[in-house]
Amino acid sequence: MRPGGVRSFALELARGPGGAYRGGERLCGRVLLEAAAPLRVRALEVKARGGAATHWLEGRSVGVNALSSDYAAAETYLRRRQLLLRDTGETTTLPPGRHEFLFSFQLPPNLVTSFEGKHGSVRYCIKATLHRPWVPARRARKVFTVIEPVDINTPALLAPQAGAREKVARSWYCNRGLVSLSAKIDRKGYTPGEVIPVFAEIDNSSTRPVLPRAAVVQTQTFMARGARKQKRAVVASLAGEPVGPGQRALWQGRALRIPPVGPSILHCRVLHVDYALKVCVDIPGTSKLLLELPLVIGTIPLHPFGSRSSSVGSHASFLLDWRLGALPERPEGKLPPCLHAEGGWIHGEVDTGLTLSPRVSRNPNQRSHSLAVPELAQASSWPLVPWRRALSCQTHPPCLSLPAPPEYSEVVADAEVAALGQSPFPLPQDPEMSLEGPFFAYIQEFRYRPPPLYSEEDPNPPSGAMRPRCMTC
Repeated sequence: MRPGGVRSFALELARGPGGAYRGGERLCGRVLLEAAAPLRVRALEVKARGGAATHWLEGRSVGVNALSSDYAAAETYLRRRQLLLRDTGETTTLPPGRHEFLFSFQLPPNLVTSFEGKHGSVRYCIKATLHRPWVPARRARKVFTVIEPVDINTPALLAPQAGAREKVARSWYCNRGLVSLSAKIDRKGYTPGEVIPVFAEIDNSSTRPVLPRAAVVQTQTFMARGARKQKRAVVASLAGEPVGPGQRALWQGRALRIPPVGPSILHCRVLHVDYALKVCVDIPGTSKLLLELPLVIGTIPLHPFGSRSSSVGSHASFLLDWRLGALPERPEGKLPPCLHAEGGWIHGEVDTGLTLSPRVSRNPNQRSHSLAVPELAQASSWPLVPWRRALSCQTHPPCLSLPAPPEYSEVVADAEVAALGQSPFPLPQDPEMSLEGPFFAYIQEFRYRPPPLYSEEDPNPPSGAMRPRCMTC
């Protein structure tokens, strides 16, 4: 068999050369073999390999001699092997023509994003090897990309980031004044293509003008044998206007767009890729004033619905469950605008997704309102705010206006109080049900009872036979 029996030998992946994979998916492809003549094959295997590796040299001088230290480390993430033609000790003869062999691998769930750096890399590839008797093995190799999903819709990455720094400007051992810097961004996690609104305040109390700047910096950290090697690069930047002596400048959301960069790599033992927003102030004659805010570049963009709407919904459901009671299935109408009257209180709006139909009673002798919903007439869940504060606003959301609560004598007659005895809240007659029975029923029964009458005289005076107790005993 002549050595030129193989016309072509190649690998193809199902997603093409630009496709990317992530952990847990299946890697599918095929091996293409074209034979010009009958081909004797001993075995055909496919291997999937992937891992991270770092390597660099550090030189140092010892007397007149120069020494170099070699630092290297590696970590394996993917190691799979599949036999397409098994080696049984006998050769297999393939007829001339084009042959196709399919393969499939299950990727591990946790794979680090592919990366290429100066002193290290994270690479994944597929290798196919064709073994023939008395002929060198024929190999084909294909590199594929892995993207680790980084979701920025987490509480840690949605939290705002802020900081403040100050520095004394010096020149020839003389103080030139104080320069202070404070900056803030709305969250920690972003995705490529997003705009970071930078809020900053620069207070220049020195005698020289200063120049504020901001930049997104990528830091590559390579680790091996307990040593570290770092490389920094600026991926996006902006410059502000000079701030004169004794002046202050404000950045009200300066836009800083993130270019197409790789995501953050935080879960690799031999290398890290971190990002940070650095806001600095260049001070003439003094080192710059630097403030650094951490960033995480993710792959899953921000969800259009934030966590605030869920918090409002939870608060509204809490009010419905504990304060409002049962509500009608079909409300009659929407709440009217605020009614500003002499005295009284105005109920603020609570977004519960419900509408009410109030019937307002303007009887001057009876300072109360009646609602179409009986349950709401007894217990209202809207927070009270003074009406004088509401009158000072130009626009008000839809809300319900209620006057001051009625007097106690207008609600409860003296005969009812006398009938209750000394305590307006009588205990249940059956003593066995006081603890074991549904005590919540008694709470509901006396839920809207008015408080007892106020009296300066103790209705239950202490008995004269009781000996006064010494406070020091």
